Amino acid sequence: MKIEQFEDKGLAHFSYIVMSAGEIVVIDPARNPQPYYEFAMLHDARIVAVIETHPHADFVSSHREIAHTKEAEIYTSKLTKANYTHNTFDDGDFFQVGHVILHAINTPGHSPDSICVLVKDEQNKALALFTGDTLFVGDVGRPDLRESAGSITATAKSLAQHMYQSTRQKLMPLPDDVLIYPTHGAGSLCGKGIGDAKWSTLGDEKQHNKALQPMPEDSFVDYLLADQPFVPVYFKYNVELNKTGAPFYRESTLAVPRLKPDCIFSKTGYFIDTRPAELFRQGHLEHAINLQDGLKFETWLGSILAPGERFYLIAHTEETLETVIAKTAKIGYEKFIKGAVINPDNATKVSPTFEVETFKTNPDQFTIVDIRNSSESKENKIFPQSLNIPLSELRLRATEIPTDKPVLVHCAGGYRSAIGASIIAQAVPNQPVYDFGEEIKNFS
Repeated sequence: MKIEQFEDKGLAHFSYIVMSAGEIVVIDPARNPQPYYEFAMLHDARIVAVIETHPHADFVSSHREIAHTKEAEIYTSKLTKANYTHNTFDDGDFFQVGHVILHAINTPGHSPDSICVLVKDEQNKALALFTGDTLFVGDVGRPDLRESAGSITATAKSLAQHMYQSTRQKLMPLPDDVLIYPTHGAGSLCGKGIGDAKWSTLGDEKQHNKALQPMPEDSFVDYLLADQPFVPVYFKYNVELNKTGAPFYRESTLAVPRLKPDCIFSKTGYFIDTRPAELFRQGHLEHAINLQDGLKFETWLGSILAPGERFYLIAHTEETLETVIAKTAKIGYEKFIKGAVINPDNATKVSPTFEVETFKTNPDQFTIVDIRNSSESKENKIFPQSLNIPLSELRLRATEIPTDKPVLVHCAGGYRSAIGASIIAQAVPNQPVYDFGEEIKNFS
């Protein structure tokens, strides 16, 4: 048996291939199925099955496309009530791939329909556990994403209670040497304390994972419900899209209109300008949002724009344009792109330049807006007089910003503040809005 892990760093997403005797099963695949096809071709193997551990909230899966293209079977819990052709895969169900056998374990907690997949050899020895969003390295999955999404909804408290039972009764009794392969790593919003390691063993998790330490159920529930990260607005949309199955990746991304720089834009729709902040400040379209191409582009796109909001996508090179279209597709937003363009001719609006020495001399002459998450601001409030409005809430709460002074926007390192400053500039048109940028590192 060979296990291959595929990592998407932008979404902190892990997907897997389990290969044995020339047969492959893909577990929790990403939107673009090509890497799995290339792996199968390289190893002269055949993809025979795809497993979905649950309908994912933070990324779009290619399970339906792989099944169609490779004539493979899809396996997922009956509780998902999936709208695509599939085999139900729940407690007591198993199937064989090559010389290994894959067993379903229902583990509600992150979602009501979550499963883990236990791989055993032909001698019934447990080898590996693919834990989906149930068990991570150093954490367990958050329980608050399915209160209004999916075929089965549940309160965060009830799912936290289920997680306690799933981990204690279903997973922890397994052998300590079982390898743990989660669907997410550090940086994912599907958990609050995920470790940096990409895999673990059950024994190590039982020893070091805070969520697996001995504690009463009530204490576990309190721990799990506390201090979870924000929920991007696209999460519910992805759950429903994965329950149905997304359009095929290549066809859907190629359908995005590529526009010429001298095009005339419609009067409706938003502008997502992915160019570096310096280029954006030198000249951009009126009302554009400077969401730069970066490691968390997908997450912030799906946090700022709600599903169904149409937008234009702007980049500074053809290569970058294709990259951000692909990233947009990871969360199923490619269908909302009105057009994609490189350096539009009428990008002429200039942003004011921030002079750090002026701020140092007269800090009280600015309204300072801290757009970090609330937990970040509470832990380290850089400027006592600052107003904290998290970036994920900024479009809705920008009217709370006073308009009697120039506005100075900061985050932790400069990436989010470029987004925030461009959003606030639209809400506070009568004052200059400055992006603190990377200068904030000299103050924190």
